[in-house]
Amino acid sequence: MKKGLIMEGGAMRGLFSSGVTDVLMENGVRFDGGVGTSAGAAFGCNYKSGQIGRALRYNKEYCDDERYVSARSFFKTGNLYSEDFCYHQIPETLDKFDFDTFNKDPMEFYVTCTNIETGLAVHHRHDEENEDMGTFLEWVRASCAMPLLEQIVEIDGLKLLDGGVGDSVPIRFMEEIGYDRNVVILTQPLTYVKKKIKYGLLARKVYKEYPKLTEAMLDRHEKYNETYSYIREKELKGDLFVIRPPRSLNISITNKPEEIQRVYDIGRNEGLKCLDALKEFLS
Repeated sequence: MKKGLIMEGGAMRGLFSSGVTDVLMENGVRFDGGVGTSAGAAFGCNYKSGQIGRALRYNKEYCDDERYVSARSFFKTGNLYSEDFCYHQIPETLDKFDFDTFNKDPMEFYVTCTNIETGLAVHHRHDEENEDMGTFLEWVRASCAMPLLEQIVEIDGLKLLDGGVGDSVPIRFMEEIGYDRNVVILTQPLTYVKKKIKYGLLARKVYKEYPKLTEAMLDRHEKYNETYSYIREKELKGDLFVIRPPRSLNISITNKPEEIQRVYDIGRNEGLKCLDALKEFLS
């Protein structure tokens, strides 16, 4: 049996997942492998590094700092979230990411991005022996790079953007590589149905050189909703354990620490509520 953890993205909704995973870490719940998409990767990597509370801490500390996320950063660099501040200053100096522990932990960790030339997902496995922290964080940055709001990230000849376009919840990927006892953390409630984007014309104009990307963006809601249905079907059969918010989290990009804490606390509450059932499922 291989135990897998799948973490959906969703920008600040990812703080719900952080609340859940902090509870799991505090209670010694371990997995053989994990995969994160967008915020699921950016916050979820702290699971492998064992840094309880880190995602909550730096988001509350810097959410109102224009060096972290701001219109100024977007108009100056093309990135709503500052590349230097988010992926260098914070993890290297201000709230250090424990890359040594991350590497030593046996848990496999995958980051989901979207190849803009194919419109398909790329699931990158971190290579503990040959990949330094800077390269790993570039993959995380690519996974979080929201179309139209962030610059394209190039790694190893690949042009990459937000993993949510190609594979918002990579449950099938984990199953395909042999994980057969999986836990999924979603950031939308059970009743959620994703709608088609309203900025299709703008996307086609901005990414006119990458038609496969715009096709994937325009079709994303269909793939997303089908994946949610697949997850629900497996959950009802008892083949999958799902943790989701009980209601819409109603949070977007915010500069309010109390909102970040609110969403995190909902995640903690859900993690605590399901802890015994989760342990039984994994055993």
